[in-house]
Amino acid sequence: MALSEEEREAFLAEPHIGALSVLERPDRAPLAIPIWYQYNPGGDLWVRTPPASRKARAITTSGRFTLMVQRTTPTVRYVSVEGPLVRTSPDSPELAWEMAARYLPPDKVAAFVDYERTHLGEHIALHLHPEHWLSADLGSG
Repeated sequence: MALSEEEREAFLAEPHIGALSVLERPDRAPLAIPIWYQYNPGGDLWVRTPPASRKARAITTSGRFTLMVQRTTPTVRYVSVEGPLVRTSPDSPELAWEMAARYLPPDKVAAFVDYERTHLGEHIALHLHPEHWLSADLGSG
């Protein structure tokens, strides 16, 4: 059964690992990779990545991407959202902290943010405006 707008937005706002898909080359299937993301109901979704990464180059070239999240318990539920890249912004310590705090225990955030800064280098934030949604709860009803 499809989720209501409120249900799908609330589910997407939970800290799932997203599967990001973007067309990288016309002669290949889309690039699909796991990624952390941030979303608040009614707003834009954003991800962080190094600016020279394959996903960043593909997203800026194609101008859009898809993110799908799912769970398997207590019922199989998923939300997929696709839309245009509406903004690319510089990263900041605050964005890095916000994203890490969404996924990690509080006592692990500072070490991760430090590791990311010193070992993974510069990041950018890529903002998607949700335009097309697919969703279902396969155990409801």
